[in-house]
This record gives sequence, structure tokens and C-alpha cells, in this order.
Amino acid sequence: MKVALVHEWLDSYAGSERVLEQFLAIWPEADLFAVCDFLPEAERGFLRGKPVTTTFIQRLPLSRRMFRNYLGLMPLAIEQLDLSGYDLVVSNSHAVAKGVLTGPGQLHVGYVNSPMRYAWDLQHQYLRQARLETGLKGAMTRWLLHRLRLWDRSSALGIDSIIGNSHYIAERIRKVWRREATVIHPPVDVARFGLGTAPRGDHYLLASRMVPYKRVELVVEAFRRMPGRRLVVTGDGPSEPLVRAAAAGAPNVELRGRVPQVELVALTQTARAFVFAAEEDFGIAMVEAQACGTPLIAFGRGGSRDIVQDGTTGLLFPEQSAESVMAAVERFEALPAPIAPEACRANALRFSEDAFRAAMRAHVEALLP
Repeated sequence: MKVALVHEWLDSYAGSERVLEQFLAIWPEADLFAVCDFLPEAERGFLRGKPVTTTFIQRLPLSRRMFRNYLGLMPLAIEQLDLSGYDLVVSNSHAVAKGVLTGPGQLHVGYVNSPMRYAWDLQHQYLRQARLETGLKGAMTRWLLHRLRLWDRSSALGIDSIIGNSHYIAERIRKVWRREATVIHPPVDVARFGLGTAPRGDHYLLASRMVPYKRVELVVEAFRRMPGRRLVVTGDGPSEPLVRAAAAGAPNVELRGRVPQVELVALTQTARAFVFAAEEDFGIAMVEAQACGTPLIAFGRGGSRDIVQDGTTGLLFPEQSAESVMAAVERFEALPAPIAPEACRANALRFSEDAFRAAMRAHVEALLP
């Protein structure tokens, strides 16, 4: 059986690349395709030396730095990949990878990290953040996103079996594509995050990239209003000035910036709880915290509903507001019995790399003749 793996684009080793890494472990004989490949040499180890067949986007001017600016051409580019000689095509998509063309006698399984959020329900938020709500450039962007929505829905019809990475994404797929999706959660390297031997400290932890939708400043504001509770925040990003403003005058809030992996693991293993206010598609950081035996206090929408076992491995709060975070922390402190680290660890193992590979193999084998 000839297998083709289709990835979006390769420029860093992040969440979707972890999925690709496991696909290469399942199908090491597969050929690899992508819109473009600008992955640094230091991060290419997970590709196992496999060559990558790319599209014409790879050769366009300034594409190394600005390939995302060619988003409008990517549907055309992905359709030019000739996969006619393959029996099984597995795409790993959050934008256009699932739009490859296949024919009768070929099985196309699409692993969907998300439909194009910026083209669907988050369009208005994207335009606001990019300051494209008005003007000629804004009008052109709206037209482009309209064309992308049409292509996105029509190309989804070519997938034989759709897999969503969470029930939240399966709902989004049902809403925008009118297709049903099987849920297989993404792989998490839980072996890197183990139960520690040090006693729990007095700090709560938030580890996150500081971008607007993560709502880090909201959690900081909540703890600023709870001077008796200590919060440690790690990470950096464009929203850092907003976060620092929220933490001003709060000695109980410590902003450490980006920290080494060893320090992050130690902070997680000794935290009273991991606090998370983002509406995530899934939420790998939450699983990593659970792997350390650390309870979660998380916003109850998005992927957190797949991860948090409310009352057993953590607590969910209903609103993205400082008041809701504060109420959840006080409810956590008032629990009649502490949440067991072993229960959190056992919960995290549901999302291990081994579990992901087993689920993917079983799903594909059930579809093959």
C-alpha cells in the first residue's frame, strides 16, 4: 500500500508537527508533501530524513519570510500535488492541506486541527486585530476570506473520513462543513511531564504564550484582586505589555517570562493548580499539567471540556471574567478533599502518543478494504 502524508507548511516544530511526527511513526514508508518547507535544520529531526515534496509557493518571491501572505494562492497550490499513485492519503490540516485531489480507489483520511478559524467564526475578530475593518485593504481581505470559505467547504467534500482533534472541533466541522467527524485527540508527550517528588508549593501557575485569545491578563487581574493567593506566570508574546499592566502593583503575581523546560516542569509539579482562561481547540498545556499531577482550573468551553474531569481532576468556570476565575479558585480551595495527583496523571495518559497511534491505526484499518 502506497501512503502519502500531506502537511500544511513546515516552518517550526509546534502542535500540528507533533501530529505529523506520529503519522511518520505509524507510516514510516509514506511520502511527505507540504505547501512549503522552510523548517530550520535544527528542528528537522522528527522528519527522519524524509524528503518533502512542496508546491510552487516554495519558489515565490520572499516566500521564506512571507509565505502566509500567499494564503489566497494556497488552494490552487495544494490542488497541483499529484497524489494519483497512492492508495492512502492522510492530510493534517488547519487550512488547505485537506484540499488535495484524490479519486476513486483512493482513501483520503483528513485529520483536522481546525477549519480555517479566521475565515469562519473568528473573521471579525481577525479583522479587528489586524486593523482591517475598513479601507481598500480591508475590503480585499473580506473578499479573499469569502472566496476561501467557498473553497473550504467544497474541498471538505473530498475527504472520505474526517477526524477532529476534539469534540469542540467536531462541532465546528459540523457547523461550517456540514460533515460529521470522529474525535481522536492529538498526541501529548506525557513522558516529559511526570509526577514530582517535591511537595506542592503555595503558587498557582499559568504557562502560556501571551497572545490576545489566551486571556492571560484576565487571570492576572483575578489574582491581583486576591492578594492572599500567589500566581506565577511563564511565557512571552505580543500581549506582554497588557499582562504587565494588569500585574502592576500586585506583589503576589510573578511574571517570569519564558523559562527553560526543566524549570517549567518543576513549577508545574509543585503548583497548587494550573489556571487557564483561553477557549482552546484542544489545549496541550492543560494535558501536560495533568501529567504532572496538577489539577486544572479552566474556562469551560473548547477543548478543556474533553480534558478536565470536573470535580475529579480539576474545575471548570463558566465565563471569561476575573470574577469567574476568582470564584473558581475559592471553590477549589474549599474542596472537602484535595484532588489526587494520581487521578490527574491517569487522566493525562488518555492523550499519550501511544494512545494516539493506536486510535489512528484502528480508525484507518477499519476503513481499508
